[in-house]
Amino acid sequence: MKFIKEDRHFSRYYDGIYILFHTGLRISEFCGLTIQDIEFEEMRIKVDHQLQRTSQMEYMIQKPKTESGIRYIPITEDIADCFRRIIINREAPRKEPMVDGYVGFLFLHKNDMPRVALHWEKYLEHIIQKYNKIYRIQMPKVTPHVCRHTFCSNMAKSGMNPKTLQYIMGHADISVTLNTYTHLKFDDAKHELLRIGSA
Repeated sequence: MKFIKEDRHFSRYYDGIYILFHTGLRISEFCGLTIQDIEFEEMRIKVDHQLQRTSQMEYMIQKPKTESGIRYIPITEDIADCFRRIIINREAPRKEPMVDGYVGFLFLHKNDMPRVALHWEKYLEHIIQKYNKIYRIQMPKVTPHVCRHTFCSNMAKSGMNPKTLQYIMGHADISVTLNTYTHLKFDDAKHELLRIGSA
């Protein structure tokens, strides 16, 4: 993340990528966010829709993947600051785009239409290509879904209750969430055992 923040070209994507790594949002939910969905007073994100674009370049709003996808995601002050910067730096479009009645999308492309998953996939791809040209230790491929999975893994490692994590992730089935816990390693198990033993 430090490389992105300090890079003159890619720093403009820092806040968005930080949010992806720290909220567990699906990329289609993230792209569908509007200014109204960021509820600063309650320190939460309202998630009740996602933005898709068809192969014919038609934009559409859809309900989240499952009923469990409709949720509020709590945010910390640093995430709220990211959203504040995004809103402050958002260039006013010549004409505010509307997709199925939704307006005020946070991230607009140069043609004044909302950015979609493919845009963010390309940004991450170009960031990693540039990083790997500069540094000997190579960074693996990172996609928006990797950001989501990383968030889920980090929360599991931190000891977050599985049902709480299921809610934040918008998983319909707890087994999907619990699969993340099976990826934990020996050191995680050792740390957890010591934590419980000292309680």
